[in-house]
Amino acid sequence: MSNKSANYTGILLIIVSFLSCSGTTSKFNKTIYETGENYPVYGGNKKGNRYSPLNQVNMDNVQYLEVAWMYNAAKAIDPNDTRFRRGGQIQCQPIVVNGVLYGTTPELHLFALNAGTGEELWKFNPLNDNIHVNRGVAYWQNGEDIRILYTVGSKLYAVNAKNGQQIVDFGENGTTDLHAGLSTNRKGDTDSLSVRATSPGVVYKNTFIIGSSVSESGDAAPGHIRAFDVVTGKLKWVFHTIPHPGEEGYDTWPKDAYKEVGAANSWSGMVLDEERGEVYFGTGSPSSDFYGGNREGKNLFGNCIIALNAETGKLNWYYQTVYHDVWDRDLPTPPNLATIEHNGKRLDVVVQATKDGLVYVLDRDTGESVFPVEERSVPVKGLPGEVLWPVQKFPLKPAPFSRQVYTEDDISDISPEAQAYTKEAFLKYDTDNKFTPPSEKGSLLFGYSGGAEWGGNAIDPNGILYQNSNDNPWILQMIDSASRNKEFASLSYGNAIYGKNCTSCHGPDRKGNGKEFPDITGIGQRFTKDQVTDILKMGSGRMPSFRHLSQEERDAVVNFLFDPRSGRLKKTMGEHGNHTTRGIDGNFGFEPGYLIKIWQKFSDQDGYPGIKPPWGTLNAIDLNTGEYLWRVRLGEYPELTEKGITITGTESYGGPLVTSGGLVFIAGTTDERIRAFDKKTGEIVWEYQLPAGGFATPITYEVNGKQFIVIAAGGQRGQKPGGNYVAFALPELMKGSRD
Repeated sequence: MSNKSANYTGILLIIVSFLSCSGTTSKFNKTIYETGENYPVYGGNKKGNRYSPLNQVNMDNVQYLEVAWMYNAAKAIDPNDTRFRRGGQIQCQPIVVNGVLYGTTPELHLFALNAGTGEELWKFNPLNDNIHVNRGVAYWQNGEDIRILYTVGSKLYAVNAKNGQQIVDFGENGTTDLHAGLSTNRKGDTDSLSVRATSPGVVYKNTFIIGSSVSESGDAAPGHIRAFDVVTGKLKWVFHTIPHPGEEGYDTWPKDAYKEVGAANSWSGMVLDEERGEVYFGTGSPSSDFYGGNREGKNLFGNCIIALNAETGKLNWYYQTVYHDVWDRDLPTPPNLATIEHNGKRLDVVVQATKDGLVYVLDRDTGESVFPVEERSVPVKGLPGEVLWPVQKFPLKPAPFSRQVYTEDDISDISPEAQAYTKEAFLKYDTDNKFTPPSEKGSLLFGYSGGAEWGGNAIDPNGILYQNSNDNPWILQMIDSASRNKEFASLSYGNAIYGKNCTSCHGPDRKGNGKEFPDITGIGQRFTKDQVTDILKMGSGRMPSFRHLSQEERDAVVNFLFDPRSGRLKKTMGEHGNHTTRGIDGNFGFEPGYLIKIWQKFSDQDGYPGIKPPWGTLNAIDLNTGEYLWRVRLGEYPELTEKGITITGTESYGGPLVTSGGLVFIAGTTDERIRAFDKKTGEIVWEYQLPAGGFATPITYEVNGKQFIVIAAGGQRGQKPGGNYVAFALPELMKGSRD
């Protein structure tokens, strides 16, 4: 692009900003959104395609990509700030509008950069102690009023995009509480429960629509969808994912279930069809995850793909993927809106990938499946009190992109030791059906950390879906509450509270699994008691807030963690009497009849996935036909490759980006690399060793005629910490012009 063209484009953008009235997308503004120059929305565009028409970087020159700039997002940490930190973890997929890149730091400061140089323009500190993962922000403009909307903890912030100042007339002094609209007719107080948003909402005209991330236990807040006025911050509408009396779906639950049951929330993000005025999203399972004895029925609108009127919140259609979920098979990615050729006609569709490796392709107007889906009988003999649904859905096309059940053929073959170790577990646990009910014996199951994960997928204009996948089995074993409570009664008070709330992730030995759930046996060597108390109160990373515990209970847990031996000499749970948390004493939520005893990723004796490779793949699926074009292994363990083991693939967290330059960019692997693939063949055509793991989704945009690819390299997930945003571009002499 010439300097003259760049200046003309700049003038046009200024004109368009004044033509954009009342937040409505004008014809000119729509063009700006679709040229690829900007990356203005989480997912690249409001349809969530993660597709860019830019092709300056292409198959002929991608091998020449080099680092253009690097921004250290972790540098904002104040050395005097004693809050708990999880290293440099960043999952943010930033946005770019008119040459400015907006993203978040590990501690959830919001920043703006010159997208061409990486120079910091401003930074906003929310002064909020609730630090968790954040996957993106939202942009809104009405003339000179330009806002960034993003969440920290239970607060939704509105920030002036030009100077980073909080917009004080939004909500109450610049924030709105995400508990709004949740407590109507609920039993007990929802304001103290964990409610936050890890994925950004979507903007339709002057309406900001958002889901939430909540607890997955009996004390979970309801996962209702809310819409807020972008200008005032006031609540506009609520869609009840757990229906109230008189609403559709109410009869799929026991009477008054909405007063007690939580979750059925949309945590992975949303997409928008502006022409239809519809917002689309997927929901997760109702609480609690693995036992539903108190929620007999299909449980609408848990595990549903849903279309709502974006202006009013009125239900247009729904499609339930799992009935009465007790396997935690949330819909983990935002839907993707595409247009395909089907039966000789162009058809607008909603595409939804799942944790258990399925792809649903639905008519965008009706919610009907484009490809055949069978309902088959499944096991119904569950835990006492559980009433399982007798059938579940099985899409016939596309075929699953990850394994469905653990068979004898899946026993690891990377070494004789791994083979013996994994075979022992295979013989010990139930593995015969993907819908094997949770049990006291235990089961090996897929569908917790992929198939698909929160990074999403990409679709090009030809209707080709690019989806990364994990093949990681998990061990699930349950225990009845009475036995667990009896066991806890003889423990110290702090040990018992820890057991009720923390063992499902960190284990009774407090060692976790070293990755998703860290080892906390030596937590006193890394943090003070006040810091750990703050973690319990505010949450951090994927760990929710434990505000529902009383201060006495939190103090007891902290004392136990810092000195388990002396903790045993203090009062036992039994001596405290029937002292339980608000989440399980009838004031709010419930204590399930069965609790998690073991819930951990199944690994071999050396910590590698306890299954025959591949452990991670990248897949190309033609949505016009439902057939696969290619499947390749994504990521490697270099130490295994050096031993002569065929590249295994690794788990990946973060999604792909596809461009008209013929490329699919993706990071997210545990080997901490970003790669480019030939989108036609799946061949690797470029890769780069990042300074830390890029557990996020890359973006692309153009500034002054130069195309950039940016990835957040925040590290963690069992790897070293990071904290940088890394931008790649071609050398000046290599760059060409866009078609």
